[in-house]
This record gives sequence, C-alpha cells and structure tokens, in this order.
Amino acid sequence: MTKPPMLTAQQALDHLLSHATPVSECEEVAMQAALGRVLAQDVSCLVDVPPLDNTSMDGYAVRAADTKIPGNILKVAQRIPAGSVGTTLEPGTVARIFTGAPIPPGADAVVMQEDCAIPEGLTDQVQVNIAPVLGQWIRRRGEDLTAGKTALIAGTFLRPQELGVAASAGLTHLNVKRRVKVAAFFTGDELSLPGEPLKPGGIYNSNRDTLLACLKSLGCDATDYGIIPDSLSATRETLRKASKNHDLIITSGGVSVGEEDHIKPAVTAEGRLDLWQIAIKPGKPLAFGTVRKSDEPKDGEAWFIGLPGNPVSSFVTFLLFVRPFILKLQGRDTSSPQSYLMRADFDWPKADRRNEFLRVKINTQGGLDLFPNQSSGVLTSASWGDGLVDCPPGQAFKAGDLVKYIPFNALLA
Repeated sequence: MTKPPMLTAQQALDHLLSHATPVSECEEVAMQAALGRVLAQDVSCLVDVPPLDNTSMDGYAVRAADTKIPGNILKVAQRIPAGSVGTTLEPGTVARIFTGAPIPPGADAVVMQEDCAIPEGLTDQVQVNIAPVLGQWIRRRGEDLTAGKTALIAGTFLRPQELGVAASAGLTHLNVKRRVKVAAFFTGDELSLPGEPLKPGGIYNSNRDTLLACLKSLGCDATDYGIIPDSLSATRETLRKASKNHDLIITSGGVSVGEEDHIKPAVTAEGRLDLWQIAIKPGKPLAFGTVRKSDEPKDGEAWFIGLPGNPVSSFVTFLLFVRPFILKLQGRDTSSPQSYLMRADFDWPKADRRNEFLRVKINTQGGLDLFPNQSSGVLTSASWGDGLVDCPPGQAFKAGDLVKYIPFNALLA
C-alpha cells in the first residue's frame, strides 16, 4: 500500500489553525498583572493625551508676531513649570516654560533656551535670537490619544509599551483573555535533568527549558510534567492527567516509528491523531490530534501536538507550528512572521525534497552566513544564529542569491 504524500509546512500549518478555536473566558485584572496577557476587548481612552497643548522643550513660550526679527528683547512675564497653568500671554512678553508645561493662552510657539540669551543685568528679560515657526516645539492636545477613541484593540498582546498606553489613557484595570493552559512532558529513558548524574548513554534534557521558556514568552500558563519513561502505559497515564485541566498538550520525543516511540499509539488510544509527519527539515515527525478529557463526551478534548526529540527539530517546529496554534487559541494575529529577502553568502547545493529551515546569522556585510553544522542535534546553531532561511523543497542556491530570511525575534514575538 502506497503511503500518502506528506503535508507541506504550509498545509500542516493551515490544518492546525483550522482546528484552533480561541479561548472565550475573560477576566479583569489590575494593570500591574496584565503583562503578557491578551486584551479581550477594545480599550477606549478616558482623556485626551496630552490633555492640553504643552511644550516639548525647556525654553520660552512666545507670540511669533513678537519674534519675527531675531535679537528682539522681550519681558519675561511669567514662569510655568510642568504641572502649572500659566495666564494669558500679553503682547510683547514671553513666558519661561519647562518641558511638559501647558502652553499659555496667546502663545503660539516655543523657542528653546539654547536659542535665547539673558541680557547682562536684566534677569526679567530675554533676547530671542531666532524667528520661530508657528507651532514650533508645541505638542498639541490629543495628538497621541483622543478621549473616547480606541487606544488598544482586542487581541493585543500586552507588552510594557501597551500597558503604558493604557495607563496614559487613564485606565487602572484591563479585561483580558484567560491564559491558554499548556501541559508539557518529555519522553526518553536516556534523558536526565541538569544537576543529576548522567546515565550511561544518557543526555541532559535541553528541550524542557527551551520549550517551557517559549511557552512563558507567549504568556501561557504552562505545567511541566517532566520526563516520562519510554513506556506505553506511562505515556497514556500522563496524557490522561494532562488533558483534564489544559487546552493543549505538547510533548517532545517519542514521535518517530521506533519500538520505544510510544506517542502515536498512546494518543490514538486516548484520543485521535489527525496528522503525522510533514515534509520539513528539521522536524519531519510532527504529530497533531486530540486527547479526551474523560470518557464523557461532554467534557471535551485537549489539543495535542507532538514535537520531535532532537533539540533543533523541537525548537524549530515549536516556532513554526505550536506558536501560531497558541496565538490562534489566544485570539491573536496568526499571519506569517515578518520575512525578508536577503543575500546568502554561502552555497547550498543540497536540493532536499523537504522544506528546509537553515540556521543563519546576519554578517557585517549585510548578507547571511550559514552555521557549518546543520544537524538537528546541534542546538548551538540556533543560539549562534539570529534567524532561519526558508529553503523550498528541491531548491539549491549559490552565494549571492536572494533567499527568504525569517528572524528569530519575529518567531519569538
């Protein structure tokens, strides 16, 4: 019997995203607790930002008509620090003003203090040495945000800068989606945790820290079930536990076809598999399906994504498939990460039938260098590199050719 062709990377991603449904539960949290959460509804501004015309420089608020001729000496009639409101500026006078202070009525420009001079012995006067342009160094009321207008839209991942916008809009609490709950476990009798003695023939589990850090960076509520022995019964038991209180289960290892790879039969027994193996390198053995939360259909299912065990394969497939799947669950934008056409400063003569993702680094000449060892077990290639080259199936290229470059910061945002 002929095996069906493997799905392409795009076909596999489309399949995953077509099944993901955003979580619906929301909660209101204080601003200080909103970092890394996803906004559940649009946020409207309570005030104009800034609330009044104000100066962006230390200097003098002037009437431009009084300062058409550079060198005019004018009376300093008032002093306006930030947090104070001045009085109407009379013709022939200026106001000493400091950054952030409101522009007094009658003034229509600000002259920086560097462009002014204090006449000797005349502390209540100033010489204006330039002819300012109308509106110079004035920040207008509402130029950043307008009261009643949308300041942040639903689906926004809340970073420090978004929290600053919400605070400037006058808000103290935000309505956010509940965190996506993800369970993770790692299979392999050869695995040990750092700090433990290595078993004969063993290795330290790097995937645990890599993947849990990726989940944390996405704002997930992650549960670590640790290293699970290469046993069908242990794998099934962990799947049952993990399914009960989580939206998604991810595993690393055990998704190949060896006698000690138990993920496929375990997931099939506890739920179903919809996808198995895709045409990419690194990362061919990627699994997708569901695990029942209980024997009662009403209790629903948890999504399941099984990643390869090799560390580069695990990391790359997480970025390409798990990350957008989680974004969809969070109600966030799942459009393709920003990519660029860049010059390859290396030859790639290998025309593999699979879509390859090469670890590369931008060099000082503005081109891309290739890490010399592209093995899926060499995690230092991902640490050394700053992105991936997306090499289509069957494509080779030479130094000087333009290639599709995807920076890691776009895949980790």
